[in-house]
Amino acid sequence: MRIAFALAAAALVLAACAHPWNSVDIAPGTPRDQVIARAGQPVRVVPLPGGGQRLQYTLQPWGRYAFMVDLDAAGRVVRSRQVLTAQEFARIEPGKWTRADVEREFGPPAQVDGVASWNGPILMYRWKEIGGGSDMFYYVYLDPQGVVQRAHQAMEFINAPADRK
Repeated sequence: MRIAFALAAAALVLAACAHPWNSVDIAPGTPRDQVIARAGQPVRVVPLPGGGQRLQYTLQPWGRYAFMVDLDAAGRVVRSRQVLTAQEFARIEPGKWTRADVEREFGPPAQVDGVASWNGPILMYRWKEIGGGSDMFYYVYLDPQGVVQRAHQAMEFINAPADRK
């Protein structure tokens, strides 16, 4: 009984702590200081047009979620959302978006890599399909000038059998 009580108390304490998950579904109009009290310090603060700011909360490099909380010029929430989704990634425009655009919209990538067959960095994000689907990667290929040239999703196989028959 005492152990059950201690576990329940610990769960309540953890639930009350600031955590990026607490940035989901924050009501529009909420002041910036209340967001930070609820979700903690953001990984990045990015300026937005019109004098607003985007508070970026990400669980990268190993997590599969990133939350963006957009504030207006007065420091009040305009919207909050989880951005590592197929619908959000589909907004990337090859030939137009830059690395700065990608990182403004999705936060820092899980990894930046390169391969011999591509002349530029490749940003990699981990994400999960909506509804508890598969673990996924999203790759964004940049040219040497930092402009997106292509982007695509791929499956992430964790603990997959070595031989599939």
